[in-house]
Amino acid sequence: MQNHNWRKSTYSGDGSNCVEIATTPTTVLVRDSKNPGGPRLALLPATWAGFASYAAHPRRPAPSRKA
Repeated sequence: MQNHNWRKSTYSGDGSNCVEIATTPTTVLVRDSKNPGGPRLALLPATWAGFASYAAHPRRPAPSRKA
């Protein structure tokens, strides 16, 4: 398993109950800070950017999905 530079949001307070992310050239990895050895999500950078933008502005409607 590779060593990644995991980081938490500055909004996470004491950092004990949040998610962490690490980036690679092709993915953004997401894990639970309480379980660093557990499962991880691997997202395309554009997918992560869309989620982060939506999470920062939750009053906007969710993007529509095309069939």
